Amino acid sequence: MNTSGNFHILTILVENKFGVLARVAGLFSRRGYNIFSLAVSPTEDERFSRMTVVVDGDSAPIEQITKQLNKLIPVVKVTELAGSEAVERELMLATVKASAEFRSQVTELASIFEAKILDVGFESMTLMVAGTPDALDAITDLLTPFGVIELQRTGRIALPKLARRPARRLRAVKNKTA
Repeated sequence: MNTSGNFHILTILVENKFGVLARVAGLFSRRGYNIFSLAVSPTEDERFSRMTVVVDGDSAPIEQITKQLNKLIPVVKVTELAGSEAVERELMLATVKASAEFRSQVTELASIFEAKILDVGFESMTLMVAGTPDALDAITDLLTPFGVIELQRTGRIALPKLARRPARRLRAVKNKTA
């Protein structure tokens, strides 16, 4: 499964109330927009939750989605994150065939991708790996020849990248000491 493509990443800060997820998802559904992934969790402030919605860019005009979302009462803020402006991660659990003959190869592959082995059976292993969507696509492709028994991905979560420039105040202090 290749997750690269034309996608919009929206982070939506909403009131942490019953039915908000259904209202937001319903908005996408009623307008025929394809949601590629959806992740929701409470924020550092228990009054709010953050939704990360990855929308198929070909099916959804982003300006229209943003306007419609902002009309919903429980929505506090909508932000679109370009891939270059976001830190994105996704979690994957995968159960893979791993007989004694191939177990060391699967373990080595897991090590390369910093995956954690969660469970080991006589003929299979369950791995957990977190990373960028592209990294998860890569390990999935490499595990496929061994035989993927089950696979579950969480969908993307994302936050804006932090500023890289020092504050002006810091530069002024630096110039005085030079």
